Amino acid sequence: QVQLVESGGGLVQAGGSLRLSCAASGSIFRLNAMGWYRQAPGKERELVATISNSESTKYADSVKGRFTISRDNAKSTVYLQMNSLKPEDTAVYYCNERIPFSPVDYWGKGTLVTVSS
Repeated sequence: QVQLVESGGGLVQAGGSLRLSCAASGSIFRLNAMGWYRQAPGKERELVATISNSESTKYADSVKGRFTISRDNAKSTVYLQMNSLKPEDTAVYYCNERIPFSPVDYWGKGTLVTVSS
């Protein structure tokens, strides 16, 4: 059974940094694309960043140049380094795992990031 467990969220002042981690289990991690999404209060869930199994990355325009997604296949973990945080980055951040040829996406339970002004 695929499980994703996020960690690293918390309260930080604007301009600060946080590093989120997502530990995956129950799948062949190195074969799968991983992603981070976020959902702010009253808003829909949105894509933040993705990383393919070949480590190709994509970012939302709102985080380009500030956030970096990476993966460690030996640890079955994906990271999101967030720098120069803004109050508008406040959201619950969710880890996503996409298995090739599977109709199902897998999600973690989320970790809350709060950026104070």
